[in-house]
Amino acid sequence: MKGKKCYDNRELSWLKFNKRVLRLATDKNTPLCERMSFASIFGSNLDEFYMVRVGSLYDQTFFEKLKKENKTGMTAKEQLCCIFEETKKLLKEKDEAYTRLMDEVSMEGVQLITFRDIEKEDKKYLEKYYKQSIKPLLSPQVIGKKSPFPFLNNKEIYAVAVLQTKNTEKLCIVPCSNGVFERLIAIPSDRHKYMLVEELILHFMSDIFEKYTIKSKALIRIIRNADIDIDEDFYDNGISYRESMENLLKVRKKLCPVKMEYSRPLDEKVIKALCKELELKKEQVFYSESPLELSFVFKIRDILRNKKELFYPRKVPKVSEEISNADSMIDLIEQKDIMLSYPYDSMHPFIKLLKEAVNDKRVVSIKMTLYRVAKNSRIVETLIEAAENGKEVVVMVELKARFDEKNNLEWSRRMEDAGCRIIYGIDFVKVHSKICLISYSDNGIVKHICQVGTGNYNEKTAKLYTDLSLMTSNSDIAKEVAATFNKICMEQFVEDTQHLLVAPHSLQNKVLKMIDYEILKVKNGGNGYIGLKMNSLTDKVIIDKLIEASKAGVKIDMVIRGICCLIAGVKGETENITVRSIVGRYLEHSRIYIFGEKGNDKIFISSADFMTRNTLRRVEVAAPVYDENIKVQIRNLFDTLLRDNVNALEMNSFGRYIKVPGTGEIVNSQEL
Repeated sequence: MKGKKCYDNRELSWLKFNKRVLRLATDKNTPLCERMSFASIFGSNLDEFYMVRVGSLYDQTFFEKLKKENKTGMTAKEQLCCIFEETKKLLKEKDEAYTRLMDEVSMEGVQLITFRDIEKEDKKYLEKYYKQSIKPLLSPQVIGKKSPFPFLNNKEIYAVAVLQTKNTEKLCIVPCSNGVFERLIAIPSDRHKYMLVEELILHFMSDIFEKYTIKSKALIRIIRNADIDIDEDFYDNGISYRESMENLLKVRKKLCPVKMEYSRPLDEKVIKALCKELELKKEQVFYSESPLELSFVFKIRDILRNKKELFYPRKVPKVSEEISNADSMIDLIEQKDIMLSYPYDSMHPFIKLLKEAVNDKRVVSIKMTLYRVAKNSRIVETLIEAAENGKEVVVMVELKARFDEKNNLEWSRRMEDAGCRIIYGIDFVKVHSKICLISYSDNGIVKHICQVGTGNYNEKTAKLYTDLSLMTSNSDIAKEVAATFNKICMEQFVEDTQHLLVAPHSLQNKVLKMIDYEILKVKNGGNGYIGLKMNSLTDKVIIDKLIEASKAGVKIDMVIRGICCLIAGVKGETENITVRSIVGRYLEHSRIYIFGEKGNDKIFISSADFMTRNTLRRVEVAAPVYDENIKVQIRNLFDTLLRDNVNALEMNSFGRYIKVPGTGEIVNSQEL
């Protein structure tokens, strides 16, 4: 193994990424209401991290025999210890950011208050509101021998209190959310003031438990493990795949807690008692001064919606005149490749292509892979319409798209009812590729239009995520897209390709060969270059090859938004590698691979990050870009990201991310 100084731990690298998200909550260059959103996103990110990654590590601690992570040599227990310590620091930063945000929000006329801040008349109103609208719906519980500790739902807020009697102390719990309560309660005397419903419930704990003395009280919220393997359930119980997924959704709600947060100081005995009931260790319990869940900030955004200066300026995705004026998308793509760059370009041309396929008598079939789709998906509605029009429609729906399973289940039923042929992929492997194949007969000759993308077929995220979508009639690419889809239908993998890179058998190995070729160029006296843009880099085999390339003198530029397990700029190891992360208005989601200098380069767009799960355990597709104009477009896009000095942070040789100096021309790559 190469020196550990070149590697960072995956989980700790992710926490650094979420810290970069939190940074935008305090960045004065970001409009106030957008900063509130980033504070909430930081919290929801952390929830999912604990549900998935910490949940997985927690499971490993029960089975591992000192098994160590392959880059930094840390055991699961060591990783958890570091994660818990870093979480404490991040939550403290979140509390500070929240306080500053709400100070600014109050200056804009919206104020969150507690009972300490309100007038006598408002107290009377809130007491009446509580007794009429909230108390009748509460389900309080005193914990005792005849009333065991209740099941606490994942991510929901509860009020807890210690009740004092003459002879003993008891713990009580009250759920603060039931789908009926409004989270923000308006104060009648001042339409600019609001109170959180959980604060109101907590205040009236003495009314709920009127025969007791309240010794201490607080709000708590738990996060449960959500890491569960559907395939094991599917095979062990011999049930249908769809039924297995429905079982997973039920089981996930009941998995063990991995984290608890609480507000207001609690007696150590109470924390110890809660830990015992929830089977948590003390290091998994975190104190927070700010509200335990921040999604209510989106209601505040709505209240402030008329103050345009508090939001990002409105941006409308464009449609080029060439496309909007085209009579036929199929005819246009037959003439030249077309690339859409979301969210700057509209998704409309791709939807237009699908709608055309629905009604074009030449079109025989539409085949597509779906991973995450919008709740009101025009794309899926179009596929349903195509099936009803008599076209063959084959859709690979990935039910294992985490936290989108329910949405995918519902769409799969609707498509099947309309006559689409639905398949659910390959055992133990997610199909993460973004491919669409439209086949048609032109004077007896079978032709294809295919699309390969970096992001999901999701109209909503296409306005929020940066992604690339290539539409081409190239017969070589179409042939390999068709082969990839057919292999998926047969629960098999593509073994080799000449044009596409297709994981799990024909992506990582080809990437390694292209890196080797850049190394060979340098050894022969030329220049080697690699440019990579992706969400995450964790694949150790590729990381080691990049380190080898750096040591050989290949220049490597990487734009990696999230996890990066390679540490750049380490003398004698990675000094020819730069790593920068751009976290801004849009979520940088596109994957770009560039091998070679301009004029002698190979460029791919891809659904795959360089993570082992993507390169070896998923079906992923990277498509080559052959059109010279599109290659120039992608190069310009990548070069603009490298010039960003507004949202870009660059990694130093200690693995820390440093603000790129704003010298010279100010470049906000996303705005540009």
